[in-house]
Amino acid sequence: MNDRLVLLGSKGGPALRPGGPWPTSSLLELGGRTIVVDCGLGVTRGLVDAGISLKTLDLVFITHLHSDHILELGPLIHTAWTAGLATPVTVYGPPGTSHCWRHFCRAMEFDIDIRIVDEGRPDIRELVLVEEFGEGLVLEERGLMVTALRVDHPPVTDCFALRFELGGRSVVFSADTAFFPPLAEFARGADILVHEAMLEAGVERLVARTGNGVRLREHLFASHSLAEETGRIASDAGVKRLVLNHLIPADDPAIGEADWITAVRKTWAGDLTIARDGLVVDLAGDNAASGEETA
Repeated sequence: MNDRLVLLGSKGGPALRPGGPWPTSSLLELGGRTIVVDCGLGVTRGLVDAGISLKTLDLVFITHLHSDHILELGPLIHTAWTAGLATPVTVYGPPGTSHCWRHFCRAMEFDIDIRIVDEGRPDIRELVLVEEFGEGLVLEERGLMVTALRVDHPPVTDCFALRFELGGRSVVFSADTAFFPPLAEFARGADILVHEAMLEAGVERLVARTGNGVRLREHLFASHSLAEETGRIASDAGVKRLVLNHLIPADDPAIGEADWITAVRKTWAGDLTIARDGLVVDLAGDNAASGEETA
């Protein structure tokens, strides 16, 4: 199978609305490695729909502990286990990830123990290794190198952009971040930069229909990047393709793909993809291509 990026969930934030997209998660298939980046609600269904056998789950990376990035970590691994997972899985995440995994296992203790006895399954608690990381080198194994950069996502301090490199190809995930110029150097020359994006007009409508609108507005503008700012990072980094993901808002009927393109084109003239759930971005040759979603 060709190297590819699959955007399993494309919206920012944990809320779901009828017919709307799912929260953040991505699949990166690179040099034979199957890598899951973030585990928002819907990641398990998304992986199955992308043709992934859950029992081949290998590497999982969590950028930070907001619920729309980690809520389905435990359920994903548990579902893979019930599907026949019998080989080790390594989860890389910021400080606190081990705590989340241990408490999930405690909550599911009855089910886990009875399936071990009744169905002869290996102990899921012994299959999963959680490695907590900070800035710098996260993993170097079988040609795959993963590095992390702490980004600006207040009030969360342990939030990390991730750069994946293997076989001369590189993919960078911004994680959730306000405009953060050091990210440009971190993403320098990447084949793909997957960066969060926000539209100001859409935010105003979003907070207007939310009970805690004033506080939410303050958080969004302090912690996230406007589409124009995302384009500046991509331009300064000289990446080959920019993928807008973790869209805020992603479910406003008054906002379409053209609005995202118009905003980001103020600062980015290169290859561009606007995320939607299930979209496949192939890493082909020197350039990443995404078919009909190329702008």
